[in-house]
Amino acid sequence: MKDKKIAIVHDWLVSYAGAERVLEQMLICFPQADLFAVVDFLDDDVRAKHFQNKRAITTFIQKLPFAKKKYRSYLPLMPLAIEQLDLSKYDVIISNSHAVAKGVITGPDQLHISHVCSPIRYAWDLQHQYLAEANLVSGVRSWLARYILHKVRLWDLRTANGVDEFLAISYFIAKRIWKIYRRSATVVYPPVDTDYFVPSDLGNKEDFYLTVSRMVPYKKIDLIVKAFTQMPRRKLVVIGDGPQLVQIKKALTDNVILLGYQPTAVIRDYMQKAKAFVFAAEEDFGIAPLESQACGAPVIAYGKGGCLETVVGIDGVAPTGIFFAEQNEVSLIEAIEQFEVLNFSADDCRNNALRFSVSNFRDRFSAFVNLAIKDFVVRHDLR
Repeated sequence: MKDKKIAIVHDWLVSYAGAERVLEQMLICFPQADLFAVVDFLDDDVRAKHFQNKRAITTFIQKLPFAKKKYRSYLPLMPLAIEQLDLSKYDVIISNSHAVAKGVITGPDQLHISHVCSPIRYAWDLQHQYLAEANLVSGVRSWLARYILHKVRLWDLRTANGVDEFLAISYFIAKRIWKIYRRSATVVYPPVDTDYFVPSDLGNKEDFYLTVSRMVPYKKIDLIVKAFTQMPRRKLVVIGDGPQLVQIKKALTDNVILLGYQPTAVIRDYMQKAKAFVFAAEEDFGIAPLESQACGAPVIAYGKGGCLETVVGIDGVAPTGIFFAEQNEVSLIEAIEQFEVLNFSADDCRNNALRFSVSNFRDRFSAFVNLAIKDFVVRHDLR
């Protein structure tokens, strides 16, 4: 591995969120790798703490007007931009992609491994949902957006041919990859910091439910809040902010406490004390429910998407949570009432979360990349 030049390509570096946590561990696995991205606007302290002070080599979008805050507005230019990155001197390219990173151009003697958080969701099966949320259902702007997304789909499909090996963050995403690209993917689950998210030494649980999320429509925080407004005897704590914050504030009742944005230490404290974590989104994977389980709290989750792989339902051995079938208040309320008469073990929750530890991710990811390199070398030597 030491003689292989490695490049890691990320979509955009503007914050430290789920995809960036994966990137951080990739760089620990392969510290010699050079880093590339569409834009890089990370704070220096974040760069130093999580990314070994590496500054990404970026595209022309980095220098466009208002790119720091409006980088997403340049989505129509991103396919062109990512193709301009010169990776010709690298033996191995690893793309960490939920948008355009997998579209980098590589040659026949280069191994391209694409770790896919999701195919571009707003261009494929969730297009209509995103258009509705952006108020682009009709009119000239709507048709322009639809045309752009059509072109993005064609580009995204074509660039799948440049990937030698696909990695998926869950079997849910592996099915998406097969549906869209007709390519098989190996699942390597994202890392969860189980060394930081730990049960309280006191083991003290309090009588409240918890949800933590960015307040955007698909996270369904409004659904959770509405359900609890119909259960005045049940207490809910909500942590997070985002575009729906004002709307959610208007719906609050006395039993629902909205804390807004909170640092990680505060989130961990509430996870340690909560009787359960409530999660209503259809997520590709979902880190927060696993962080909650690592703290010893069971999960009440919508029974679709990545949570089916990270939460053990009541029909399983050593259950860690309960699922509700429909994304509506009635279904969630029924699940909460069922939860109230069941018992869950904090140890079972913790042990389940340990399957997704940082060390497990590093071992599996490194092993996959190293084996892929060996196989690639063998195939080329035989030609």
